[in-house]
Amino acid sequence: MLQYLSQEQVIHLDIAAPEKLPEGQSVYSTILDIFPSNIIEAMANNQMLAIVFFSILFGLALNKTNHLTGNLSESFEKLNTVFMQLVLMIMSYAPIGVFCLIGKFVITDGLDIFQEAFMYVVLLISVLIFHAIVTYSIFLKIFTNLSPLVFFKKMRETAIFAFSTSSSAATIPVTLKTVTTDLGVNKNIASFVIPVGATINMDGTAIMQGMATVFIAQMSGIDLSIFQYMQVVLLAVVASVGAAAVPSAGTITLVIILQQFGLPLEAIGIILAVDRILDMLRTSVNVTGDAAVACIVAHSESLLDKEIFDK
Repeated sequence: MLQYLSQEQVIHLDIAAPEKLPEGQSVYSTILDIFPSNIIEAMANNQMLAIVFFSILFGLALNKTNHLTGNLSESFEKLNTVFMQLVLMIMSYAPIGVFCLIGKFVITDGLDIFQEAFMYVVLLISVLIFHAIVTYSIFLKIFTNLSPLVFFKKMRETAIFAFSTSSSAATIPVTLKTVTTDLGVNKNIASFVIPVGATINMDGTAIMQGMATVFIAQMSGIDLSIFQYMQVVLLAVVASVGAAAVPSAGTITLVIILQQFGLPLEAIGIILAVDRILDMLRTSVNVTGDAAVACIVAHSESLLDKEIFDK
């Protein structure tokens, strides 16, 4: 289903795209690239997987030694706030850059590029809705035997709030209220699962990054093998876990996947041009997934009040 561009429909972007994927992108080389021999060199060469792996290890070590370093982690939290503000400042100029990139693509390839972008949008929306309704319903039915209809009915307002804010973090208070008050999840379970889910449960983001990678590869005239599709899925999951719970963060971490496959980063401009509505939708999917997992965890611990859920 991902290969929705026919051979005749493929648009070869006039950007620095490789004729084929870089050699050596096997399972072995992909895994080996995760472990940097020199983290400074990895940062200089923009090896994102190595940087993410080092950051995870550094965070674990920092957490274990926080009492010995005078709460050094607080300094990194403040630094993270500064960098996030820097990203938001840069992103405020994104519409200008997107306009220029789209103009370049239109001059080079004509108006057909909008048809392909439309197909990408329709397919991604379909997959996101399918995932939210079907996948979560199956999980709820298998692991809790709760009614998916009741669940989605009570999550409606929360999903709409997430849709309007495009931020899982900003929706946390509303999600917590809905999960505890309307779905009957124990407060201790909800207060742990929901914040963690807002940080690492990025189903919609992972779906977008995988499909965007395939979309850009096909528009660049690059055919992906089955094995490379598996790599895309793996990297999309890893990159989505590292995405911040703020608007359009998924398009930033998309760089990790594109760099890994040697795909043109300029093509992100096409994704950004249509990403606003998609970002809103995938945030709703992410938040709905957080609530579903909270119900499943609470049920497994016998801390789900079914009377409140069924009201």
